Amino acid sequence: MQRYRYEIDNVRAHLRSLWAVIGLQLIIILALLFGWSQAPKQITVHVPPDLRSGATLAIDEVPAANVYAFAFYIFQQLNRWSENGAQDYGKAIFRVSPYLTPRYRADLIADMELKAKQGELSYRVRGVHEMTGHGFEERRVDVLAPGVWVVWLDLDLFESVKGMTVKKTAIRYPLRVVKLSVDPESNPWGLALDGFSGNGPHRLTEAQLGDEPGQEE
Repeated sequence: MQRYRYEIDNVRAHLRSLWAVIGLQLIIILALLFGWSQAPKQITVHVPPDLRSGATLAIDEVPAANVYAFAFYIFQQLNRWSENGAQDYGKAIFRVSPYLTPRYRADLIADMELKAKQGELSYRVRGVHEMTGHGFEERRVDVLAPGVWVVWLDLDLFESVKGMTVKKTAIRYPLRVVKLSVDPESNPWGLALDGFSGNGPHRLTEAQLGDEPGQEE
């Protein structure tokens, strides 16, 4: 009789330990569910274009190649006037406005109004493209602070009025790029152009075409 009592006590102790394990697992599951519910629904990861040697990515890290590609693409769109600068300049500013800081957008509007008063926009066609041999290199992107860069773009600028070429020159543009994640729907990059750095853009001479970006500042 005593042996059966011991067996019953052992079974009861085992059941209590099983209930304790179940309770602990339930707490862990609830904690995991709470953590999962607090996790962001979407994350942005900037994947570098060259993955031949692999890459270790952080959620908030933007590779230099991506910053350069963003600056070049948006700036090229901003400076594409296909028919008439008097109309195309304003349309370009409006089209890329989610990718501009408020300060730079205001500067562009002021520049457009000044050029319009001086008669520099009517029937003007404009475009820029990357100079041959002056594409992306790590040295073309300077990190000024976390989330702030200067991108050095060497571009050929073409302008014509009623079919007559009025400008064809090589220009170096030091563009400021900043993180601006205020509207992911309109700006999935989370980046914005913030105007020019230092002394701004300048025409490249033959001697300067081989200079490293950043030496002028």
